[in-house]
Order: sequence, then C-alpha cells, then structure tokens
Amino acid sequence: MMNLNFEEILLAANGKVVNEGNREFNEISTDTRKIKEGSLFIALHGENFNGNLFVNDAAKKGASICIVDDLCYDEKTIGSTSIIKVTDTKQALLDIAEYYRKKLDIKVIGITGSNGKTSTKDLIAAVLSEKYKVFKTKGNFNNEIGVPLMIFQLDDSYDIAVIEMGMSAFGEIHRLSKAARPDIGVITNIGMSHIETLKTRDNILKAKMEITDFLKDGSDLVVNGADDKLIGIKSDRLNIIKVGIDNAAFCAENIKFNENSTTFTTMIDHKKYNFDIPLLGTHNVYNTLLALCVGNLLNVTVSEMQKGMGNLEATSMRLDIIKKDNYTIINDCYNSSPSSIKAAFEVESNINSLRKVAILGTMKELGDESENAHFEVGKYAKESNIDLLLLTGEYTDKIKEGYNLKNVFIYDSVEELIVDLKNKIKKGDAILVKASRSMKFERIVSALNKE
Repeated sequence: MMNLNFEEILLAANGKVVNEGNREFNEISTDTRKIKEGSLFIALHGENFNGNLFVNDAAKKGASICIVDDLCYDEKTIGSTSIIKVTDTKQALLDIAEYYRKKLDIKVIGITGSNGKTSTKDLIAAVLSEKYKVFKTKGNFNNEIGVPLMIFQLDDSYDIAVIEMGMSAFGEIHRLSKAARPDIGVITNIGMSHIETLKTRDNILKAKMEITDFLKDGSDLVVNGADDKLIGIKSDRLNIIKVGIDNAAFCAENIKFNENSTTFTTMIDHKKYNFDIPLLGTHNVYNTLLALCVGNLLNVTVSEMQKGMGNLEATSMRLDIIKKDNYTIINDCYNSSPSSIKAAFEVESNINSLRKVAILGTMKELGDESENAHFEVGKYAKESNIDLLLLTGEYTDKIKEGYNLKNVFIYDSVEELIVDLKNKIKKGDAILVKASRSMKFERIVSALNKE
C-alpha cells in the first residue's frame, strides 16, 4: 500500500489548497475512466488534452483529491473533494513520484536504449525472481506519465523495481531518472529511433546517458559493449561494465538457435555455464547477458538465475511466435526500426518453413534518414532470403527498390492488405508482421489468427 499522506502530497507538488475537503486517498490516477472511490486525480494538461476539464467528472466518480493547474471546475459539483492548485500538473506528477521514491527502501534498476528495453526488463525481472520480490514496468508505461504511475505501485514489500525509461528528446531520461533514482543503470543499444528529433546517433547516446545523471558515485552502469556507440563510453564516477564482447565480463559462446529457444555459454566468476532462453535472436542473447550481469551484481547465484529464466513473462507483440495449423506467425507489432527489423529477419530465418513472408509497414520518427532506412530494410529482406513482401504505409517504394526482386505487393491501407491475405499466404509459411506502433498491425495478426 502506498505510504503518502495529504501533507506530503502538498509539499512534494509545491501546491496550494484552493478547496478544503477530503484528505485521505488510496491511489493516484491520471485517467478519469479509471477513477475509483477515494482516488487522488492529477489533471494532466498537454497539447491535445486538458485534464482540468474533467475534474467535475472525477469528483462525481469519487475522487477525494484533485490536483489541477487550471481552475475549470464547477464549485457546486465538487462537494467534499479537495482541490490542490499547482503550477504544472505534469511536473507535479514527477515531483510526487520522486518524493515517494525517496521514502522507499528498495533498489531500482533503470533501463533505457533504442531497442530491447522491454525484453531486457522482462529478462532482468526473471533472473532476479528466484531470490527477490521484483516489480517491473507494466506494458509501455515508460514515459513521463507512465514511470511515475509505476513508482506509485511500489511499496516496501518489494526488494527490487525494474523500471523502463523511454524518450524522444533531450531531458526526458534526465527527468525520469530524477524521479526513479536508479541504483543500477542499463543501456541496451544506441539505434536510430527518434533520430528525426535528435538528428544523430551521438545525440541519441547523449540523451540515453542521462540515465546516469542521478546514479550515485561508484554505481554500476551495465551496457551492451557490442554496440559501436556504447563500447567507447567512459566515466571517472561510475563503474561501467560492458557485456557481450570479447574479454568482457559476460560474453556469449556456442550460440545455437532452436525453433523456440536460444542456447549459449557464458563465463561467470571464471567458470562457464550454459543458458537456455525461450527467446530467439542474437539481440536477445545480448539482452540476456545484460540481465545476467545485473543478477551477478545483486548476488544472485547462477542456479537461481537459471531457474529464474523459467519465470520469464515476456511482454506481448514482441517477436511472439504463434503456431497455427498451416503457418507460423511472428507477431512483432509493438515497434519498428532498422535494427529491430534486422533482428526480426534473423529470428524468422530460424523458423522451419517453406517460405519466408514479411508484412511490413512504416518505421516512424526517422526524419531525413527515412528513405535510406527503408531502402536498407529492403536490402535486409533480400539478404535474409525473404520470399514475399507485403507492404503498406509510407516509403514502400523504397523498400521495394532495396529488395529488387519480384514478389512485392503494395497496398493502400492495412484493410486492403488484410482482404488480400487469403490470396497470398500459403500452407507452410513463416509470416513476420512488423511496423511502428501507430500503424496497429495487430489487426493483421488477428486476421491471420482467424484464417
């Protein structure tokens, strides 16, 4: 149960009471659709929405306290709901989360990176699960709203929290780290996601390194040393551990890809151990090495880590393998970038099938790199021996140009593509479905599941 009282909320948010009423609350919410009796409602105010306009609704649904940055409510309907006025409700959300985090006797592991954050979060939680009670970020709650809401779900019954941190611009990871105060930092890789905003991979590295801004001196930062940008990072203040490269603390050998799992060997405390993970792809070997390193830092034994892998709960729509009677679906609809598509093609290459099919959409937020990146994806598809491409969205012509083979079909919409699936998919196919989240390619997966 969250241990915060009214006076602490007022102090943390630097707020002023403008309507005196209830002071007790049982949870914090930013969504009036989820308000319960006794909730504290924070009325977030963004470019496309204004939670201040829903304060009356929150009060009617039982909110005992509302935090606002604009007085839009009707005093006649507020009743006994307390109203706290702040300068900025989004900042108040982060400030309250930071205050609460400092009260908790719990270790926090912060994870960021261009790709693989969620899989690494799941793997770290699994590796630690035999020794500790672990909380991990749910779904995609990894931004400046989601991270505070995850922090509010913590209490001292947990030993460790694994918190995922996403970003699209400078300063975001800094603010998330200020709220979460990680004890250990983890960076998975530096890719091209958000290059439209940040312009260069060096800037993306700089933004991701903000995860170190609130690490204490001597803390551990665990990174994927096989990444060309992360291999060169140095610090006089932190203990940087680079995994996945020759002579590194954790380096994978004897990697073997099976249809539903990957096996490899790694050295831990001068002795070799075998690991079998229910995930596919070289990228997930690196993610697992990051997790094993964190486990080792937290004194989890190898036996406990191996057993913990059996507790892995992978987040959906990330390289989910769905076996149907006539074909296999690889559901990777959650997001898309050049590096993650390359990883997905590698996974598909290890699926036993008569044909390799890829249903691809747009990779978003690549800015000036968009045309070349989609061209490169076409080349990846050709090099990966993809037999059939079904495309919709932007830059499909560039994918087709890079592929430079027949068997490419372009559709004006997802709906048009779905209608034609029955004419294109054959018995024995392996079918990768992948695009940026906004394209909602899970609709294609649902259609394939019904065939």
